[in-house]
Amino acid sequence: MNRTTGTACASLFAAVFALSAPLAGSAGYPEKPVRLLVPFSPGGGTDLLCRAIQDRLERALGAGIIIDNRTGAGGTIGVTQAARAAPDGYTRLVTSASFTFAPGLYNELPYDAIKDFKPISMLTQQPLLLAVHPSMPVKNVKDLIAIARKNPGKIFYGNAGVGSNLHMTTELFKYMAGIDLAAVQYKGGGPALIGVITGEVQVAFTGILSSKPFRKSGQVRALAVSTRERSPAVPNLPTIHEAGVPGYDKGGWTGMFAQSRVPEPIIAFIYKAVTTVMKDPEAVKKLAGDGLVAVASPPQEFSRFVQAEIAEWSKLTEEMKLQKISLGKY
Repeated sequence: MNRTTGTACASLFAAVFALSAPLAGSAGYPEKPVRLLVPFSPGGGTDLLCRAIQDRLERALGAGIIIDNRTGAGGTIGVTQAARAAPDGYTRLVTSASFTFAPGLYNELPYDAIKDFKPISMLTQQPLLLAVHPSMPVKNVKDLIAIARKNPGKIFYGNAGVGSNLHMTTELFKYMAGIDLAAVQYKGGGPALIGVITGEVQVAFTGILSSKPFRKSGQVRALAVSTRERSPAVPNLPTIHEAGVPGYDKGGWTGMFAQSRVPEPIIAFIYKAVTTVMKDPEAVKKLAGDGLVAVASPPQEFSRFVQAEIAEWSKLTEEMKLQKISLGKY
């Protein structure tokens, strides 16, 4: 084979390979494994979601994925690291509603939740479960409120850190129900759930997915879901709204973000991969069984949602008179 023929064959092979390979986002991206930075402990809802979709997302991206748990301060420590990551698209933040609590709760954040990040897509929406240790003499939300009013500050709830989803949804529940529960701090949703299982705390909001085996075994008792509508995953559980606290409606969500200077072609490529995963019928079915609604909202739509949530939670934080927190304490 002469040099000309060899060159032509090589060019043809390269073209065929390019057609069969995953679509690159920018300059051959991705060329190495991607890090999903999760600012919560292993075993919590956000961590479990990432592990549930990891294989599918790796196939859609054409690259390996490393899940990196960086916990502390209600998720703000991990979010800070994501904000300071190189703007090359190889570090992505996967976080929860706590991302929108922090701006109104902390005095000085080392990042700007709007300016330092580009929202890529919401991944899931899901209710939380209000759960108690089985030794608690309560069968429903009204029972819990009644016993809490008789024992102000003497019933303990699991808190996954100041500014976490578990913290803020519980504070809103306390505020709207007119009760006082004492917080016990944990380093994430997984440890907080263990706190309920062991009886170290009596009450906690928890995820449908993370609590599933412990609800089946009777180690925790679920009382209600946090959203306005019931969850198909636990259809027999009432909502907090209908069970004793009218108007209560706060579900959880997870979403993916990139550092703000990541090029738009890479953002578009990542969003396309996320859409492939979150619209896969098998993935949708699997997540639904765990109480998660798969979502693939476009970056602009997700950005509007995030900004609206930041504004709403900043207002609620003032109404609830929650003390502003300094990260210097951590």
